Order: sequence, then structure tokens, then C-alpha cells
Amino acid sequence: RTSTRGPEGAAPSPGCLTPFEGVCLTTAMAAEEDDFERPLRELEKKIEELSGVPGGDDRAAEIERLQRRLQVLRQEVYARLTPWQRALVARHPKRPYTLDYISLLFTDFVEIHGDRKYADDPAIVAGFATYKGAPVALLGHQKGRDTREKVRRNFGMPRPEGYRKAVRVMEMAERFRRPLFTFVDTPGAYPGKGAEERGQAEAIAVSLRTMARLSVPTIVTVTGEGGSGGALAIAIGDRVLMLEHAVYSVISPEGCAAILWSDQGKSREAARAMRITAPDLKELEIIDAIVPEPAGGAQADHARQAQILDEHLMAALEDLRSVPPSELVETRYQKFRRMGTFGQAKFF
Repeated sequence: RTSTRGPEGAAPSPGCLTPFEGVCLTTAMAAEEDDFERPLRELEKKIEELSGVPGGDDRAAEIERLQRRLQVLRQEVYARLTPWQRALVARHPKRPYTLDYISLLFTDFVEIHGDRKYADDPAIVAGFATYKGAPVALLGHQKGRDTREKVRRNFGMPRPEGYRKAVRVMEMAERFRRPLFTFVDTPGAYPGKGAEERGQAEAIAVSLRTMARLSVPTIVTVTGEGGSGGALAIAIGDRVLMLEHAVYSVISPEGCAAILWSDQGKSREAARAMRITAPDLKELEIIDAIVPEPAGGAQADHARQAQILDEHLMAALEDLRSVPPSELVETRYQKFRRMGTFGQAKFF
């Protein structure tokens, strides 16, 4: 609601500034929460302006001072993000995607295309590569950078053929005994008519079943958005890692707000209630470890983020290498069976 004007003489609505300004305080606060990076942008603009002005030591010293201030401010801003703000960071268009991590962490990547039934789905990247000198299999969601690529990759929302392509790679990883790494970053599986006609739910179910039965080490990383079954379809892992500012949930905050309150404006409340952040999910034992992000988020420094993630991936792989295949399957099964189990409530 953007106006507080009612019948003449009526009192302003609760939470509004004045009946004349016509702007609700809650709307203004929501806009401020959405634009939490504004102080950072303003400081970056000052640095850019100073850099373009000729000057001596004084100008260089001022630029250095502002850069130090920017670093501190960036850390402060990102240290106190709300769940909703973390969701916005997880969707940041400059965050590294699957192909970025592949280029930074792996070598000799060979991409696999098509599901051998219908078509290729660019929303899922799948193939084989070398990691630390050893052959591995790779899967991940891929969003686009520019408009054309976003449309081609369907904004990272896979269709059934994407999940069937993923199953192809899972089965090949099993056959050739290659550890599997997956990178999760999707709003969810595509809910279009064509996707439903071609068996979207069945494709996701088969992907879940196949991944649950793999006897090779499987390491999952939630890098951005982990949305619903579209994310879970490639997230049944022996180790589930999650980037510090990523989110992982059964539905988006907007979708939850629309269902519960018929009001997407309550997305912030939904994000808090759903416990979609990495610390919440670590506490609930949905994920195994939180991967720190550089100051300003993964989007601020792709190379540094890949370096941090590399340490966690290597540690997880080393832990799993010595586990017998049958034990991997059973432990993974029990891991996911325990999720959602709560102790008996006591009422007084």
C-alpha cells in the first residue's frame, strides 16, 4: 500500500509517516533493507571520482584511506545481514556460477550434452574433469550473465531433460568410479506446461533415487539459491556444503508469503520464519559445513571464493576416499532419514 489517504478527517494508517506524504513507514523500511549496499556504492563512487582526478600524495593517501574504510564497511554490512538480505545476496547477478567454479578449480573439463531422449538443457551443466590430478564428475545449475544467456539457460531453472542429463552423468560416475561434485544454484525446477508434460516430477524423483544410491563420494555445494526440489534433485550428498550467504529452502520467501498471507510484501517475515540461511541450516543439521565468503560476498572476488571453497572440497573428498562404497550409501541414507525428526515436545 503506497497511500494513506482515506475519508476526509480519517486518521493515518498505523505505520505511516503522515496522511499527506502518502508513504508507509514499512514500505520505506523495506526499500532501505533491500538497498543495504547503498553506502558501499557511494563510497566506491567517491574512490572512483578521486582516482580520475590528477593529484599528488594527498590524493593517493585519501584514496587509500577510503579503500580501507570501504573494506571495513563491507565487513560490517555483510556481518549483520538479515535472512531476506542474504536471499538478495544469493541472487546477486555477479556471483560465481558453476562454470566459474569449474574454470577456477578443475582442469580438462569435458561437457556432456543432452538426455538422449528429448533435448539438451543448458540450465544444467554436466561433465567430467580433473581435480588435484584425479578424474571426477561434475554437475551444477547455470544461470546466465546477460539477457540472451539468461533466456537460453532459462534463468537456471532446469526442465526434465536437464535432470535426465544429470542422471546420465551420475550413472557414468558410478560406472567409472569417479567422485561427484555438484553445485546448486537455482530458484527451482521450471514449472512450465511443457516441462510438466514431459515428466518434471518423475525426472526429479529419478534423479533423487539415483543420487541416493551412488557408491562413489558425493559432495554438494549450495553456492547461491537452493530452491525446492529443483535444487534437492542434485543435492543428495555425503557432504553438503553451503556458502555463507547462500540460501536453501523448500520454497522462495516470496512464494511462501504469497501462500500464507496472499501478500508477497511479507517476504521478509517469511525469510525469517523459514530459517533459510546457512547458520540456521547448520544448526538443523541440514548441511554439514558453512563455507566462508570474502568481504562483500562471493561476487566481490571469484578467485578468492574459489580458493576458500577448494579447501573445503579437498577436505571433504579426503574424508570420503577411505569409506567403503557400501558404507557410503548406508551413511548417506541415514543422514537424510534423520532430517526433519524432532524429539517429543513437552508441555507444562
